[in-house]
Amino acid sequence: MLLRIVKENPRGWVVVAVCFFALSVVSATRSSLSVVMPSLQSEFGWSRGFISSAAAWGLVTMAVTAPFSGNLLDKWGPRTIFVVGLFTTFLGLTLTAFIAAPWQFLASFSLLAGIGFGTVAKSMVAATVAFHFTERRGLAMGISAAGSTAGHIALLPSLAFILTVFGWRWGYVFLGLSCLILIPFVWKLIGDSAGPLRTRAGAGAAPEALAVRLRYLFRQPTFVLLLISYTICGFTTAGVVETHLIPYVVSCGIPIMVGATAFGVLAAFNMVGMAIAGYLADKMHRPLLLGTIYVIRGLSFIILILIPSYDARLVFLFAAMFGLFDYASIPVTTSLVASHLGLRIMGLTLGVLGMFHAGGAALGAFLGGFLYDLFQTYDWVWIGSIGLSLTAGIMAFAIRENAGAEDEPSATARVAPAMG
Repeated sequence: MLLRIVKENPRGWVVVAVCFFALSVVSATRSSLSVVMPSLQSEFGWSRGFISSAAAWGLVTMAVTAPFSGNLLDKWGPRTIFVVGLFTTFLGLTLTAFIAAPWQFLASFSLLAGIGFGTVAKSMVAATVAFHFTERRGLAMGISAAGSTAGHIALLPSLAFILTVFGWRWGYVFLGLSCLILIPFVWKLIGDSAGPLRTRAGAGAAPEALAVRLRYLFRQPTFVLLLISYTICGFTTAGVVETHLIPYVVSCGIPIMVGATAFGVLAAFNMVGMAIAGYLADKMHRPLLLGTIYVIRGLSFIILILIPSYDARLVFLFAAMFGLFDYASIPVTTSLVASHLGLRIMGLTLGVLGMFHAGGAALGAFLGGFLYDLFQTYDWVWIGSIGLSLTAGIMAFAIRENAGAEDEPSATARVAPAMG
């Protein structure tokens, strides 16, 4: 069966594979501070709040970069965008390995590498893959998005090992070289075109001005609901869990290698969850599916509150439960974007969503460190995450289903004249 699926669209599945590996490396580097944070505190005497703020500023840079990357992807295709993003990430991480002052850390990791994070991002990968599929689109997007956690499985435990044996600086050299090695593969295998569906969707129509397309997006109720829920998604995943899970585990008296291993378990279940969600997005009511993902994700934070009172096995229970519903929102959200807002501005739409997702993540990363420094506990972070996740679920339930319209061009071409 697998061979038959690949033969249906071999070119599309090659793109899925390349995007999978590119996203796996960049996502792991973005999450690396959770492993490196204790070493930075020990060597430089920096507070957890400052290191969290550096992670937050990196996410802000990612947020600002995302819509511009998406807009350029709509115009030029993904190959150039991804190559530039990988090289920028390599440069930022390599410079991070030689930092000696706070401003150098902010300039190399938060700014330079942050640009790469916003360029080789889940939203850009989802847009690229969506252009190559009509059948099995949800499954393809789920598999490619799983790269965002595959890197956690392979690279974060490797980073923890290198950190333990050689030091955190060599760990960043290792991550930087991982980005550099991928560049020739991306250049050769992705190609210039953004895909046959992208070409067809944009054929015969002059591109609208960026302001017109943005005005169109923010007038669509579906986009606004997705925007709110996806911002909360960023707060609870990339912001809170990816930045603070391992430091929280260490603060509970559990060794860092156990925390890194649990993060790997979370990533493994994440891959399974994204593949299942992608498959279900092709089969069932997508707003119901998306809302359920957010609600169960929120309830999983209850397990974290119980960890100090019980034992380390709860860390792995949380990793499994949260992992299944962590990035599972990505293929469902992307499928809703394709059917409700169209393919021709897919890159821009997902870029704006990615910007707000990263903005929510930045707030989560900062508040996690700030509240810990203030109260010496993460409990209020977990409680807030529960409430926000339930709110995201309500937003998703309010979206109307509109399956079957994925291949239509964006409605901006029809409404732009009326916007004046």
